[in-house]
Amino acid sequence: MEDAEVVIIGAGAAGLSLARRLAATRPAGPVVLLEPPDGPLRSPVRTWCWWEAADGGEYDAAVRASWDRIAVHGPAGERVEAPLAPLRYKMLRSDDFEALVAGELAEHPAVHRLPGAVTAVHDGPRAAEVVADTPGGVLRLRARWVFDSRPPRELPPARTRLLQHFRGWFVRTAEVAFDPAVALLMDFRVPQPSGGLAFGYVLPTGPRGALVEYTRFSADLLGRDAYDAALDRYVREVLGLGRFRTTGTEQGAIPMTDGVFPRRVGARVFRIGTAGGATRPATGYTFSAIQRQSRGIAQAYAAGRVPVPPPPHRRRHLAMDAALLRALDRGRLNGAAYFTGLFRSHPPGRLLRFLDGGSTLREEAMVGLRGPVVPMALSCAELPLLRRRPRVGRPG
Repeated sequence: MEDAEVVIIGAGAAGLSLARRLAATRPAGPVVLLEPPDGPLRSPVRTWCWWEAADGGEYDAAVRASWDRIAVHGPAGERVEAPLAPLRYKMLRSDDFEALVAGELAEHPAVHRLPGAVTAVHDGPRAAEVVADTPGGVLRLRARWVFDSRPPRELPPARTRLLQHFRGWFVRTAEVAFDPAVALLMDFRVPQPSGGLAFGYVLPTGPRGALVEYTRFSADLLGRDAYDAALDRYVREVLGLGRFRTTGTEQGAIPMTDGVFPRRVGARVFRIGTAGGATRPATGYTFSAIQRQSRGIAQAYAAGRVPVPPPPHRRRHLAMDAALLRALDRGRLNGAAYFTGLFRSHPPGRLLRFLDGGSTLREEAMVGLRGPVVPMALSCAELPLLRRRPRVGRPG
């Protein structure tokens, strides 16, 4: 049995972000970061995006690409494009992020990164115990605080439960095909499913390179062949890329649910990241909420308080998201028209504050009044009458 001040389970965005912030607080004892060993438990390289001030971001040294303009294509071909200044939309690859944070943590002797597959977490009134299989055998760690970032095995009970699922290709074209200054956030010039919505997503890394994704909001996943067929149709028929080669791929699924993710699951055990509710239900954006959550934990710890992860999203924003998800799921809302209208009707600064949870009540009222009032009102009226229920079966 080894002792630690803090054990962090998982070395994704949430685990690494919390480790670097706790390291800066001069912790009272060792901070152990348990990360999955190489193999099936280790997540593939992923892409994270968010928006913030153009200069001075704490992860700018690792940002792979960024854009000062965003665009949306409506289903009929309408294009809405706008500048983001003083903000930029930024893209970070998980391996670049890990390398940056690893360099920072190497300067903090209190932080120890260990490979290990966690098999059990036991809570206790004075300490928690974490059991992990490591290359050297079974490790037992007794810790004052434990933060678990592993994805939940089951999503919490919910009234509406969708997935944002996607597959992307990193493409390299023979000819100039992209504007490196513009991120195409949503392109609805793809066939729309009977429920939910679908769109393309283009993040240029240069005039002849980009990450191109096909994304759907729906209850069930697709097979890999279906994603690839949709991507091939999109890049050839919609984007008209001509000759290109694929240099890499990524695929994933993000929960879009009004279920309540518990952030405290014991006297000494907490959940962070997506497991702690950091994913914004209506958009899937997670990275910026993880930063807010990890800052709050570190501030509480440094002040000597119980470091409960703060709510990553305000209650009223979660309520608005619940209504939107319900309207999409019930087919009351034309998702492609709704999101296109948002970008057409509002200045980028206001809209991005709204999407990221930093908007004021006045701004939220303006967004609501310029949207489809009837479908949203019906969903708002219906939600209090519904019970949150557990999932029956698994998506697929």
